[in-house]
Amino acid sequence: MFGFNIALTVLTFVAYALPFLAPKLFPLLSVLTLILPLFLILNAFFFVYWLLQLKRQVILSGLVLLLGITFINKFYKFSSRALAEEEKDFTVMSYNVRLFNLFEWLPNEHVGDTILSFINDQNPDIICLQEYSESAKVNLRAYKYKAVFMEGKQIKTGQAIFSKYPIFNQGDFKIPDLGNNVVYADIKKGKDTIRVYNIHLQSIKISPDVNEIESHVDAIDKSKSQQLFVRIREAFKKQEKQAEKLVNHRKACPYPVIICGDMNNSAFSYIYRNIKGDLSDCFEEAGLGFGQTYRFKYYPARIDYIFADKRMKVKSFQSFSRFENSDHFPIMTRLAFAN
Repeated sequence: MFGFNIALTVLTFVAYALPFLAPKLFPLLSVLTLILPLFLILNAFFFVYWLLQLKRQVILSGLVLLLGITFINKFYKFSSRALAEEEKDFTVMSYNVRLFNLFEWLPNEHVGDTILSFINDQNPDIICLQEYSESAKVNLRAYKYKAVFMEGKQIKTGQAIFSKYPIFNQGDFKIPDLGNNVVYADIKKGKDTIRVYNIHLQSIKISPDVNEIESHVDAIDKSKSQQLFVRIREAFKKQEKQAEKLVNHRKACPYPVIICGDMNNSAFSYIYRNIKGDLSDCFEEAGLGFGQTYRFKYYPARIDYIFADKRMKVKSFQSFSRFENSDHFPIMTRLAFAN
């Protein structure tokens, strides 16, 4: 048992270090960041196991958990805060709508209308949509201003930012040979100006029902298992390039920034750490529970985020994990400028 404990400790410490190491340096090891929460749970098991036996080995597991305490807060929030609403507040929503079920992945022809009703009920002031398509004919007429960037021939898809406040500048910087995109809009809210980035980074293409992973676990099918890890590794390398482009673009921005969207990576990754930078993770500031954003069987995955400038106060955060009309769940935060 202690041998297993030591092996787990080594893997956990490697996973602790990976957020500080670019995926291009250790692309295969970067996969460990996806299962860091599992490592923490197993270390907690060993801690209890040795504690009940009053063994000194408990010190090892206790040390691992103590050093990983900052990671626990990214995975699960034990308490939440919701500050009083004020007139100066504004709300921001991010949602990967999966083309509003245009190709009927879900056996429900009313998904587009249901999503529209949900957005109207929540009534966010700014909303960032990933995998958006005008072909689904979902009319967000409540929003006077929009920045929409789409590609494709017959079915155009892409990203969109809708706002109740004026948009006076917009753009995107799709990188050739990389999937998905990053778009932005400069928004005027009263005397304040905000730049909102809507990101959709390269997908690692894992099925939400994990049937694909379950099939790869079969030792007989080693070639498919290798293909899965190669695909994840290559996706992480592409995400790194997209993240670098975003970070450099943000450095030249003169306005307070909000970054929303589908990162397709965990909160324990180098990609997350690089994009977040000195911004606030709204879930960490005001969320509760797991903050699940992706409909992944057996595991409460959080791969969608809203990051806010430190000049803004995070007053509340919600993850609507019961609204199952896409493979992602919508998230929303309430913000206010600190001054």
